[in-house]
Amino acid sequence: MNAPYTSPRERLRLIIVRRVSTAGQAVDGYGLDAQEADCRRWNRTSSAGGHRLVHVITDGDERQGQTGRSTIDERDGLMDAMGWIAEDRADGILAPNLDRLARELTVQEAVLAYTWALGGRVFTADHGEHLEDDESDPMRTAMRQMRGVFHQLDRGLIRKRLREGRHTKGERGGYAYGAPPFGKIAKDKELADETAELEVRALAREWHEREGLGARTICRRLNDAGIPAKRGGRWHPTTVQRLLDENAQEANRERSARDRARRKEEVRRTRAAKILGGVR
Repeated sequence: MNAPYTSPRERLRLIIVRRVSTAGQAVDGYGLDAQEADCRRWNRTSSAGGHRLVHVITDGDERQGQTGRSTIDERDGLMDAMGWIAEDRADGILAPNLDRLARELTVQEAVLAYTWALGGRVFTADHGEHLEDDESDPMRTAMRQMRGVFHQLDRGLIRKRLREGRHTKGERGGYAYGAPPFGKIAKDKELADETAELEVRALAREWHEREGLGARTICRRLNDAGIPAKRGGRWHPTTVQRLLDENAQEANRERSARDRARRKEEVRRTRAAKILGGVR
């Protein structure tokens, strides 16, 4: 008697999705290599495994300390994966967990809906396949979204602790973050005097006080003498002025903060206009 026929296991073409999360790595160190290793391990050992891993995408840059962005269209790696699915070069995506797929619940749900709309499938190494929503099984959606809520809460708490820690350290006079001011260097996470830079500052102030030289003339002298600025480049009158006047340094910091806030607002307005234009 012949054995009953069984269809061969479906072998999908999957794309590994990795994402850097600066706040998360500060606590758990779950970097790109570890994420990819977990995905490959799941594919080897899972009962549903043995799929073809045809591509690996990455959002964020752990070497530069940049995090993967929140929204879908700002995630170049994720959009690349969606392109592969749309062009029928891949059948779905595989991430280590939902947290690495997206750090916010709204984005998580948008990524899932986008992938499913393209006919793709979604897997995570800690869960397996995440099936499309089904009106007959609302608990499936609720449980997935609850995981997303707790992932988002965890990330929010981590970022809150990091901000509070930096703020407390800065209030105590320690080195919290940002580029050290001229005359200082970051050493063992603390600010220490940079002797060579302090000597340059003293020289510039001596020229200003004894010879009555202005920022432009001092700038020219420093450049002619081959004395490098903070980051090794040439001096400019504005940077010299900050050496001469501590109030100018504070004014520059305030101006930089305003510029960052303005750029952030411009990005927000641009994105809002883009979304509204698409709705119309």
